[in-house]
Amino acid sequence: MSDLQFKRHRRLRRTPFMRDLVRENHLRMDDFIYPLFVVEGEKTRNPVSSMPGVEQISLDYLPQEVDELLSLGIKAILLFGVPNDKDSVGTGAYHTHGIVQEATRVIKKHAPEMLVVADTCLCEYTDHGHCGVVANGDVLNDESLELLVKSAVSQAEAGADIIAPSNMMDGFVIAIRQGLDEAGYRHIPIMSYAVKYASAFYGPFRDAADSTPQFGDRKTYQMDPANRLEALREAQSDVEEGADFLIVKPGLPYMDIMRDVRNEFNLPVVAYNVSGEYSMVKAAAQNGWIDEKAIVLEMLTGFKRAGADLIITYFAKDVAKYLQG
Repeated sequence: MSDLQFKRHRRLRRTPFMRDLVRENHLRMDDFIYPLFVVEGEKTRNPVSSMPGVEQISLDYLPQEVDELLSLGIKAILLFGVPNDKDSVGTGAYHTHGIVQEATRVIKKHAPEMLVVADTCLCEYTDHGHCGVVANGDVLNDESLELLVKSAVSQAEAGADIIAPSNMMDGFVIAIRQGLDEAGYRHIPIMSYAVKYASAFYGPFRDAADSTPQFGDRKTYQMDPANRLEALREAQSDVEEGADFLIVKPGLPYMDIMRDVRNEFNLPVVAYNVSGEYSMVKAAAQNGWIDEKAIVLEMLTGFKRAGADLIITYFAKDVAKYLQG
């Protein structure tokens, strides 16, 4: 064997400290955004049956929740509202006293430093469950933009630090940017759901947000999972229209897309580790089939390796505890 010539890559893997020294990607608490579902009423903590460890909580429990998150080093939350009443045009999304607006005020009064990212969509607030205005079975694009702008401005007025439009209407970034600017919120960034696929991985989220479409599906406005180049066209449009962050959703099945977006654009890239990815890991762990901690850390590190700067994940609390030892 002495005459063989080959590279000795294992030299850099010999010990744990050696592996730490040459590790290329790291998870930090600054990387994470924790999704939070807020409901109307009082003294409410509704466990989401398909998402172990995730709850819908009422406004009076928000200070306690925020304190826990801050103690874990989680500095940003993504707010979703679950209203009592819905209508055909999603009035609760842009009402001054809508659930996300009220939740934002509670959080900002209790802990002004917590970053509030407001999900800007209509699906949780419409009685048909679609992300825009519906007429004759079609989701209307331009008419929906007007309501999304109203929602974004209302959220900014309530104190949201970042607006995160998830509706996938054409032109939603430029419409919201113009609306925010005209209302005096030029300083509020837009975290665009730039690349959002019509994915089967969203099922548990629709339980949590009560946002299942009552007819049809969302394939006319969310992207075909088979398409790659379309993702770059979508992201390019959002960059040109004024987006400040680019979300790729879902995360795990679309890490190739995440890398494409990272290579193409110089804005912060956000991976959305969605509900189906979360629930599958939790279910397998509960059955003793996997090592949950090892799987979660490997998966989230994979997002960083694929090019994500930030990660929206329901695992944020768990990861905080893992990283704190």
